[in-house]
Amino acid sequence: MPGLEGLMHGFELAFQPQNLVFALIGTIVGTLVGVLPGIGPALTIALLLPLTYSVDPSAAFIMFAGIYYGAMYGGSTTAILLKTPGESGSVITAIDGNRMARMGRGATALATAAIGSFVAGTIATMLVAFFAPWMVDIAVQLGPQDYLALMVVAFLTVSALVGSSPLRGLISMAVGLAISLVGIDFQSGQQRLTFGLLPLLDGIDTVVLIVALFAIGELFYVVAHQSSLIFKVMPFAGRWMNREDWRRSWKPWLRGTAIGFPLGVIPAGGSEIPTFLSYTLERKLSRRPQEFGHGAIEGVAGPEAANNANAAGTMVPLLTLGIPTSATAAVILVAFQQYGIQTGPQLLETNGPLVWSLIASLVVANAILLLLNLPLVGLWVKLLKIPKPYMFAGIATFAVLGALAAGGSTFDVGLLLVLGVLGYIMRRFGYPVSPLIVGAILGPIAEVQFRRALDIAGGDAGTLISTPFTWAIYGTLALVFILTFVLRHRPSKRDVLVEVGALPTTLTPTIEVPEPAADKAREREAAGTQSELR
Repeated sequence: MPGLEGLMHGFELAFQPQNLVFALIGTIVGTLVGVLPGIGPALTIALLLPLTYSVDPSAAFIMFAGIYYGAMYGGSTTAILLKTPGESGSVITAIDGNRMARMGRGATALATAAIGSFVAGTIATMLVAFFAPWMVDIAVQLGPQDYLALMVVAFLTVSALVGSSPLRGLISMAVGLAISLVGIDFQSGQQRLTFGLLPLLDGIDTVVLIVALFAIGELFYVVAHQSSLIFKVMPFAGRWMNREDWRRSWKPWLRGTAIGFPLGVIPAGGSEIPTFLSYTLERKLSRRPQEFGHGAIEGVAGPEAANNANAAGTMVPLLTLGIPTSATAAVILVAFQQYGIQTGPQLLETNGPLVWSLIASLVVANAILLLLNLPLVGLWVKLLKIPKPYMFAGIATFAVLGALAAGGSTFDVGLLLVLGVLGYIMRRFGYPVSPLIVGAILGPIAEVQFRRALDIAGGDAGTLISTPFTWAIYGTLALVFILTFVLRHRPSKRDVLVEVGALPTTLTPTIEVPEPAADKAREREAAGTQSELR
């Protein structure tokens, strides 16, 4: 069985001492940066990508796997203790996770999130090993019009399903496609959207674009809209999981995995949908539905497992088809391109050891996170005591250094600031950033496939929908939009969104969950009792 044999070979490479060191470094750095509010896995990898140019590709991607899951772990930590998710996948976790922290059960919430992520990540990685060779067998039979259809699905689903408004998502995607046109046309040699600036002839560096939109745009937004200079961290003291917590969590872990992985394999618009579906399912199946929104452990276990399984699922289309379905997958695709490695059906043949070591390192990174970071959560939380001005000044410094390392030109620093203003405007008016990133990265690839299909057919546009595969893809796309329309207009989702708050972009602001009057009264009563005891 090629998948199982390849995975075993990947574990042999991942368990080499030097690669374990890189995995450890990745998890530590990923958690260190990911625990900072406003920084998710995509930005973390983008910031650190220039630092790995001199490292062997296998070691670099093993470290990226650690950064990926480490940043996700840090994001769930801030969601639970700060009500500040680092990305949209942690939004649902903030509802019951932060409520558990307020009740003195922060340690339990962090434990069920970490263990659920490990369980889901391990199962999903095994599924990646079995699905990847099967998808390669299909991918080698696809023509350019079939690849174009897949990219159209990625464009439309990511833009329409991410954020609160499909129209804003489509506008964001259009901006990304326009950015992908900057530079010299590879076929005609004509300049496009360069405005006479010679540094733009090579196009806009994707690393500069990602860092500008995420880091600088977020920095501008925080400076403009937040007045507090410190973070208010909820306590995480208390016991880890007891027997009752395990009993209530293991089924949501498995159900979350079953929901998150397939929605990561198909372009379903990121981790928002699977985490919400998991939360909704757990609330319907629970014997205590009244606890949801007030500290239900199932409301943390299920969505966290779905989020992690979804992240592993995105590796399947990325590695086998070269199509990213999330912002983080898009950054990893850029990393492949920086090393001159072309993702797609031939990747397993040309760089098989690299691919399998990357897949195996996802499991290794999850295990390291569970064994190392869970007991050290107090250490990471101390980072949040750093005043915001110092913290975001450090982020801005890393962003500028990353832009300089990526292009080696001061023009890139100016471009970083200009694109950062664009990121602030999108953040301010609720335009999601992920569609722009996916559009900017996939735009040139889609253009190549589009032209190739028309050249083969002699200019006949009918060839774009001439194969059974394209019929199936576009039919599935229509079905996805119909189901999404139905889900968006369900009352239960509106109720959750009212409780969580509108989150238009991947990097989300602090979510203020309204606190019931009864909870406030209990807190005042507890405070009075403690005063009397003193």
